[in-house]
Amino acid sequence: MRRIDNLRNRVCDASTGIGMNDCKIGLALGGGSARGWSHIGVLRALTDAGIYPDIIAGTSMGAVVGGCYVAGELDALEDFARSLTRRKVLGFLDFNLAGSGLIHGQRLSDTLEARLKGVAIETLDKKFVAVATEIGTGNETWLGRGSLVEAMRASYALPGIFKPLLIDGRWLFDGALVNPIPVSVCRALGARYVIAVNVNTDACGRGTVVSHMEALPPPIDMTPPEETGGALARNGRAMKKLLQRQFFGRDDNAPGISRVMMEAFNIVQDRIARSRLAGDPPDAIIAPKLPSFGLFDFHRADAMIQCGITAAKREIEDIRREVASRRMVGSLLARSA
Repeated sequence: MRRIDNLRNRVCDASTGIGMNDCKIGLALGGGSARGWSHIGVLRALTDAGIYPDIIAGTSMGAVVGGCYVAGELDALEDFARSLTRRKVLGFLDFNLAGSGLIHGQRLSDTLEARLKGVAIETLDKKFVAVATEIGTGNETWLGRGSLVEAMRASYALPGIFKPLLIDGRWLFDGALVNPIPVSVCRALGARYVIAVNVNTDACGRGTVVSHMEALPPPIDMTPPEETGGALARNGRAMKKLLQRQFFGRDDNAPGISRVMMEAFNIVQDRIARSRLAGDPPDAIIAPKLPSFGLFDFHRADAMIQCGITAAKREIEDIRREVASRRMVGSLLARSA
């Protein structure tokens, strides 16, 4: 059985009870790399419908979007997401070949610090936790105090891609390895009604066993990749082209090494998420349909945000009705007590 890390006691007021007539709403935002932009759309739709989560728990990109939401910076994050192009995405990739991650991540950290420098989680108006994994022990780590930016960085530190983060003497990386959609965190913090957002159902959620693999037709675009060995030393454009292939795929549709790592991690995350959700099911689940979006398609935020809005709107009436019903029952029980 997985041991929950003793950093759980860093979560402020986690054991505080709530009244029977108080149906606090928890929102569990799952990981999913670029697909996590759809969380912005989900939050927009919930807000427009007058549904305001009391407790937010996020993993990986869910921690980034959720953290910005509770800090009042969702508008800034949305503007940033919509402004991204492929060129800008590559500009944030500060490679660190000598370190413990392919990307150092300082440029992304600086972007977050520009809006959230000095913000401590315990000072936020809503309860918030970012989930990370401790290297070595595999402990599930709940970051509910301290620097908001550091908690986000630890939660999205994808193994092999981003360098892990040292917090309180512990090296931490992506929380999706232990709790991809942190429903259990919301419940532990006092949520009586939990909404889960899973952005990976279309990615590999229908994975099954293939006993005999049929050959697929060749891709339409079979343009062979250019030779870059000698060009790398002559100019920077060839390097940019190489990096683009590694992160966005090659001309012959062959995945680059970064995509291979991300896809492998995503499959593991999907299997863990299905197991966790089966053992601790949410009260409602929002699953944006994102079949055509890759894990590195950060430059396609407009469409993914809209997918999040559409998915949330499908569930809003059910959520409203269920929360209202629970609050009514709680109020009647409180009166009769």
